Amino acid sequence: MRVVVLLFLLSVLSACASAPSRINDVCSVFDQKQGLFGGWYNAAKSTEREYGVPASVLMATIRIESGFAGRARPPRKKLLGFIPWKRASSAYGYSQALDGTWDRYRRETGKWSARRSNFSDAVNFVGWYHATSNRTNGIALNDPYNLYLAYYAGHAGYARGAWRNSPHMQKSARKAASMANSYAGQMRRCGR
Repeated sequence: MRVVVLLFLLSVLSACASAPSRINDVCSVFDQKQGLFGGWYNAAKSTEREYGVPASVLMATIRIESGFAGRARPPRKKLLGFIPWKRASSAYGYSQALDGTWDRYRRETGKWSARRSNFSDAVNFVGWYHATSNRTNGIALNDPYNLYLAYYAGHAGYARGAWRNSPHMQKSARKAASMANSYAGQMRRCGR
């Protein structure tokens, strides 16, 4: 009996640690990540209720940022073309939050134990960040294109228009907006 319980617990833990497959289908992602306490769907909907950002926008942001990989990091730069060196930034986890921004989130929300590699914490961070973009930059909470631009450029960078001369930022924002719209349609179809 103990062996069965241990195997069950190991399978649950390993399922939580791995990125889902079929990440372009949000219903499939939610189905794969149900978990013991409602899983990713409940975490996304809870954040939607807390901050007013649609779950489809939250999930699209995480999809674009990390591909739902909880320990994602930017690639290392190469010294002399082949020696692994420093990373381009301190971005980490599902949300690819930078160290300083994550610290600000924990300070402002009081969520001191929050971890970037925990999906519930990361999706809450994205909701908080988008809600801050709404307050700071006047971006509508259902505008995935501009919310993503502010997420990518930072609130001050967005206000300065840093994204205007960056085709890469604009392309990423279009991708995030398209993914959010696709996710919204998928969620309607699967009754979420």
